[in-house]
Amino acid sequence: MPHYHTLGIIPPKRHTQFRKPDGSLYAEQLFSTEGFSNDYSLLYHHYPPTEIIKTDEPINVQPKIAEEKMLQHRSFEGFNIQPEKDYLQSRKPVLVNNDVHIVLAAPKQSTTNYFYKNADADEVVFVHEGSGVLKTMYGNIDFGYGDYLVIPRGTIHQVHFNTEVNRLLIIESFSPIRYPKRYLSPYGQLLEHSPYCERDIRTPHHLETHDESGDFIIKTKKKGMLYGIHYAHHPFDVVGWDGCCYPYAFSIHNFEPITGRVHQPPPVHQTFDAHNFVICSFVPRLFDYHPEAIPTPYNHSNIDSDEVLYYVDGDFMSRKHVTRGMINLHPRGIPHGPHPGAVQKSIGAQATNALAVMIDTFHPLQLTTDAITIENKGYVMSWAE
Repeated sequence: MPHYHTLGIIPPKRHTQFRKPDGSLYAEQLFSTEGFSNDYSLLYHHYPPTEIIKTDEPINVQPKIAEEKMLQHRSFEGFNIQPEKDYLQSRKPVLVNNDVHIVLAAPKQSTTNYFYKNADADEVVFVHEGSGVLKTMYGNIDFGYGDYLVIPRGTIHQVHFNTEVNRLLIIESFSPIRYPKRYLSPYGQLLEHSPYCERDIRTPHHLETHDESGDFIIKTKKKGMLYGIHYAHHPFDVVGWDGCCYPYAFSIHNFEPITGRVHQPPPVHQTFDAHNFVICSFVPRLFDYHPEAIPTPYNHSNIDSDEVLYYVDGDFMSRKHVTRGMINLHPRGIPHGPHPGAVQKSIGAQATNALAVMIDTFHPLQLTTDAITIENKGYVMSWAE
């Protein structure tokens, strides 16, 4: 969970009268996860956040499954996803299960004429190319290359890009995104051995309060359907808020790698935790310093998880023919490891400049029709070179 934060003006005690200069009441809203039993924030609106004036016919945006069951290593050229103007239309799910959807997007335009809310899933938006501002009812968050934008489900937001060149990896989690428990004290502080700390977490700033009436559409995704819900007042009419449930940014460049005398297992790269999957960050680091260490990962069997590796930048010692934005899927049930020649080549190397995001899921992933269109055929045979 993010640490306690507050922005704007709030009353001295929760659930008490909080009045505008004209004497009328601000509207209090509790924003919580997992019912009332976990993190929450309290927001104070100019108007009740319930004033719906119109609804549109919903649109089906459910991922189209191409392969439900399979057992072979797969590879996909992520940058072959074609750019599209609209942010929501640009989002292409490629690997999915009931816990997580892994999505690629290359949007060209900002979401200036509508607002977006994912009512089902927390979203982790990894920014591979592009920069801009995430605008939310909690305030603004500037973003750029290498940022993870963590957006709790139900957060109303807009994404404003600086240019038309943008590449995003979006992870939709149907459970809350957390810090790994082993990084936390019993009271929620990030511990000394954690690869990042609270100073690295960028919270919302510059709370923009819009006291505006009109017709404001919030495109809301729920159960594979996109609903257009029109409200009578601007959703960013918040004058203040406080709590521990809000969007934030963390840069992969601020992840401090954990190294050792011999090759360390993948959990040292873990960045975020969720139900039935984890997100890890591979960052530039010194290699193992045992005099006979082998820096490449050892062959390992995926007994309990599907492994997804999204390549960002740099050279990868264990893989051949890696491109930016490539996704490799190594499913549970068969072992995988370094490509032929990679082990000998790595011996004596001092460091790596590789940058990647890994997603390990504990239930099998399914391939979508969008994934099939960008697949590198024959990847499963690449160890036989």
